[in-house]
Amino acid sequence: MAWFKKTRKPIAATKEKSSRVPEGLWLKCPGCAQVIYNKDLSTNLNVCPKCVHHFRIGAAERLRTLFDAEWTEHDVDLASTDPLEFTDTKPYKARLQASRAATGLKDAIIVGTGGIEGICTVVAAMEYDFIGGSMGVVVGEKITRAIERALDLRCPLVIVCCSGGARMMEGALSLMQMAKICGALAHFDKARLPYISVLTDPTTGGVTASFAMLGDLNIAEPMALIGFAGPRVIEQTIRQKLPEGFQRSEFLLEKGMIDFIIDRREMKAAIARALRFMGARATLPAPAPASPAVEPELSHLAIESSRQ
Repeated sequence: MAWFKKTRKPIAATKEKSSRVPEGLWLKCPGCAQVIYNKDLSTNLNVCPKCVHHFRIGAAERLRTLFDAEWTEHDVDLASTDPLEFTDTKPYKARLQASRAATGLKDAIIVGTGGIEGICTVVAAMEYDFIGGSMGVVVGEKITRAIERALDLRCPLVIVCCSGGARMMEGALSLMQMAKICGALAHFDKARLPYISVLTDPTTGGVTASFAMLGDLNIAEPMALIGFAGPRVIEQTIRQKLPEGFQRSEFLLEKGMIDFIIDRREMKAAIARALRFMGARATLPAPAPASPAVEPELSHLAIESSRQ
């Protein structure tokens, strides 16, 4: 038989060996492209050990990094009822159900009371994974109740902002939360109690235009996106080219829009130090530090008098 008529034996398919390494053990830093072991990243409060890129974290984890130990959550069962029966590419109710399944939360915020280095504090932390951390009726109500609770307890208030702005699916009901929260903060200010706003990546839209910038101190994480409208919208409106990075926390600090920038790993100590400077006193037992640590300095604050 001619060689070109010979039939070839089919090549037996080899079974590809499955990897024994579970997925999700390693992450690539978007800031420096460094491959980081997930456990090491978590131990470092989700901050890249090489370039200090701050990965986004959830509201529950945020509260764990700020509170000393146990803390009490408030208004857990508040949930939106889809007042406008809104539908775009899919019904708003379907978006709510998907976000609740993904995050385990009823809405885009967690409010709790606990100790920050022994100082009883009410903290509200926004959850970006719940419809972009958008502010709707429930978020507005929970923040307002948090302010009122801090007022009743005569204790400091901390709000950690992480949001794309007002929730369009709730229309004007969402926008009115801006005035509602600002009104509650006005009463809080009259009581001479400290309010610290922590701006994380991203803080935009109606949240920036209301309570995010009303703190006695406005603190930001490094390289956090902070603004109202997007850069393209602004450029088309003013017909000018905007400088690169003009909506990042470093640029805002340079222009005096925020008070200082603090690394997440130093945030708890910085907030506690600022609260003590503003007159707050420890009323709860503070946990003993695991190892001696140098207290971070607060940039742009005249706090030397507190040491005297």
